Amino acid sequence: MRNHQPAGSLRRLTRIAIPAIAALVCTKAITAELTLDVAAMRRVATIDLRFESYNIEMVEVTGGRFWKPYAAGAGTGASSERFAARAPIDLRDGRLRKLAAALAPAFLRVSGTWANSTFFADSDAPPSAPPAGFSGVLTRQQWLDVIDFSHAVDAPIVTSFAISAGARDAAGQWSSEQARQLLSFTRSADGHIAAAEFMNEPDLPAIGGAPDHYDAAAYGRDFAAFRAFMKDTASDVTILGPGTIGTGADARARFAVSAAGVDVVSYHHYGALSARCGGDRTARQALSDEWLARTGRTFAVYKALRDRLAPGKPIWLTETAETACGGNRWAATLADTFRYLDQLGRLAKAGVQVVMHNTLAASDYGLLDERTHLPRPNYWAALLWRRLMGTTVLDAGISGHPGFHVYAHCARDKSDAITLLVINNDRRTQRKLTLAAAAQRYTLASAKPADGTVQLNGSTLALGASDQIPALTGDAVAAGAIVFAPATITFLTIANAGNANCR
Repeated sequence: MRNHQPAGSLRRLTRIAIPAIAALVCTKAITAELTLDVAAMRRVATIDLRFESYNIEMVEVTGGRFWKPYAAGAGTGASSERFAARAPIDLRDGRLRKLAAALAPAFLRVSGTWANSTFFADSDAPPSAPPAGFSGVLTRQQWLDVIDFSHAVDAPIVTSFAISAGARDAAGQWSSEQARQLLSFTRSADGHIAAAEFMNEPDLPAIGGAPDHYDAAAYGRDFAAFRAFMKDTASDVTILGPGTIGTGADARARFAVSAAGVDVVSYHHYGALSARCGGDRTARQALSDEWLARTGRTFAVYKALRDRLAPGKPIWLTETAETACGGNRWAATLADTFRYLDQLGRLAKAGVQVVMHNTLAASDYGLLDERTHLPRPNYWAALLWRRLMGTTVLDAGISGHPGFHVYAHCARDKSDAITLLVINNDRRTQRKLTLAAAAQRYTLASAKPADGTVQLNGSTLALGASDQIPALTGDAVAAGAIVFAPATITFLTIANAGNANCR
């Protein structure tokens, strides 16, 4: 996400926040029973095999100042303690690689605001300080480590390029030289850049290191030059754009001047700012339907723009997390898993092809703890999604039930099977769902909501000896009524579902 956060630019982002699940749940009576006919569910979308993907920020690769975890003393609001200096991430770490590989296949996005002003040092002797017009240095070895990590975890690279003053000629026009060097070096090292955005979040140019007065017309001129360069130099790389963060006039204007030139529409979504940047969310809001629905409202804006200006082109969400600016304290707890999985289910049903979580292992919104690389609840949720949810999306036919959301996919790697994702985000009310067939049940819950642990069917999830990933096994449930406790998330896999879409 972003580096410097001027107050005016911050106000462009929607303000909101999220919660941690209440430690004690008061249960009401079970609500009216719902019945599902899994054999009759219709297909509504097909998503990319690498639908569930993630970011490693460019500043993680190079080292530099990034969002400081709250546990390390991060400040809030305008505090200078929002950031902390960090060494480059160790992409050769065995635990990091093992856990990332378990999410394969995926895309690895190496970008973010810092990428806009990072100098690629295509030499054996990188400079000790960034050249004029840049704020960071990416060395050959660091990029080689990215390439090697990409191969090891089956995650082709998605990136963006420098657009700051150092990447411009005397007339202020964008120069392709830095992009050319990075692309050429990547090819020479047997790396694969699958897709690229021109720059990160062009609707926040002041934050992103763009020249002064960088308006939509200037962006459109630069994007046209970028597209021509890419089609001539790297025609196999998918062009994404615009990669904007907002939904207002600035984002719409940049969409309009680039839509004709993109292969895939890309956008970013954060429902709010974190406390670091003045966000006002409270822990009680994490499971609210209003919070979960924000991702759909942002998508609706970009879908309408796509339909009007780039009809038929796929849509990718290339950066998202609990909140901007590193996430809130509860982004590392099960509280955010409701948002994370509901977002995946909601956007898959809408036909979004790829969703990239920010980040894999940095700050409070990382899937993994940045210091230990141990899994957080969202990682376990991502792993269950990867193993259970396939690429054919069905309509579960359940809607209009506040606090209860059901998504359906053909099961991953199983013929004639369906997996349901059942989210009971109501903190007090049990829900009941009736199925005509037996299923395997995987329920995520937490006995201690604030401690960052998560239980699967009552057992706490944790790595074993030598970082062994535990068996994620389901509990058998018979056909008939299934009860879902308050504040729980459940996957249900039904074999022999009889749905023609899944054969």
